[in-house]
This record gives sequence, structure tokens and C-alpha cells, in this order.
Amino acid sequence: MGMRSDGKSTTLTADGAVFGGPARIASIYYVASGTAGSIVIKDGGASGSSVLTLATPASATATQFIDFGDNPIRCETSAYCDLTDVTSVTVVYF
Repeated sequence: MGMRSDGKSTTLTADGAVFGGPARIASIYYVASGTAGSIVIKDGGASGSSVLTLATPASATATQFIDFGDNPIRCETSAYCDLTDVTSVTVVYF
């Protein structure tokens, strides 16, 4: 994926909206917690369809950056993030 100038980001420490309209998730950076957990990206709000589920390790110091490259995760309606036992997540989207 080439350089994009229209990217934005949202950092969450609890469940919440990434963006209230259509979005393509380009990358995710997270800080895990002391308990194994998950990050679920949904299209259409809290009750929307899951488009991505990531398992996170049980490690309070673990971090990971995931770049989706030329295949960003598409949310046609809106992007929402459901966090379970994750300290924080930063979602980069366009």
C-alpha cells in the first residue's frame, strides 16, 4: 500500500466507536493486559457484524502492531471496536 494522506486514528481503552461512517482499517496497535483477551472489529456498531477477531496474549507488557497492507479491513457502515482484557488499542483507518 502506498503512502496515504487521508489516514486518521482512534485510541480506545474500552469498547467504542472507531469512526461513525464507512472506513477501511489499515492497521492496529495494541497493548495487552495480564489476562488473555480479544479485539473484535465490528461493522455497524456494538451489535454489528464482526469483520475481524484478534486474540491477545496474557502479558501486561506485550504490544503488537498489525498492518493490513494492501488489504485493509472494510467496514461499510461504521467501525466499532469490542475490547476484552486489552489495555488499549489504536486503530488507523481511512
